[in-house]
Amino acid sequence: MKVQLLPSTFNNCGAASSSQHLTCFVIDDTVAVDAGSLAMAASPIQQQQVRDIVLTHAHLDHIAGLPLFVDDLFPTLSSPVTVYSTESVIETLERDVFNWSVYPRFSELTNDNGPVLVYRTYRAGDAFTVKHLTFRSIEVNHRVPTTGFLISDDQATIAISGDTAEMDEFWDAVNQAEELSAVLLECAFPDELEELARLSHHLTPTRLKSEMAKCTRTDCRFYVVNLKPMHRETIVEQLGKLNIKNLEPLEVGKIYEW
Repeated sequence: MKVQLLPSTFNNCGAASSSQHLTCFVIDDTVAVDAGSLAMAASPIQQQQVRDIVLTHAHLDHIAGLPLFVDDLFPTLSSPVTVYSTESVIETLERDVFNWSVYPRFSELTNDNGPVLVYRTYRAGDAFTVKHLTFRSIEVNHRVPTTGFLISDDQATIAISGDTAEMDEFWDAVNQAEELSAVLLECAFPDELEELARLSHHLTPTRLKSEMAKCTRTDCRFYVVNLKPMHRETIVEQLGKLNIKNLEPLEVGKIYEW
């Protein structure tokens, strides 16, 4: 399984930076988890192959690239872009994004080959198949309905927490998984912004350490994602001081293979 967190931020020279404003993971160049920077940062082969997008929730940093991605591909799509999400996320997208005021309602439009955008729903706790991958959705603890996932192919399984504060069901699933290669965990704010983190249902380094105490696994690596760009250096420094074994920030743009 190949996993890449697509870039979404640029440095002073105009090159992709290590900061993460938007969230989009691409698996095996064919399936996206969230679509924050999908239209802006997908490689040519990813643009050709990604037609399935699995959403954790409807916050802007996770869906910003979705309407642009469909728009870019509209004339050439031979099969529709399929979005997998909960009913509440679909309702939000149709009401607040694809509403003709913000962007066209692509679910009502077709090109010469047929529909360009279709939805497939899942509920928290469901297992479903997307291409060659099996997803198990897990409800996590965010300000809006949000799901994390266990994602498996024939060789590896990874876990993605999505945006979340303290959670239990996710750790139960992680602890019970037969084999697990990696766990991707959010940590959005530094410890100094504890109150803001709690209000917005995100984690800080100290609270992440408490969460990881719920994990009984010693056979996989842990990667931190969703670090707010303005606080990235502070978060990384604070995580380093905690001396958590097998924990490191996930590098933006790097292709990980498990």
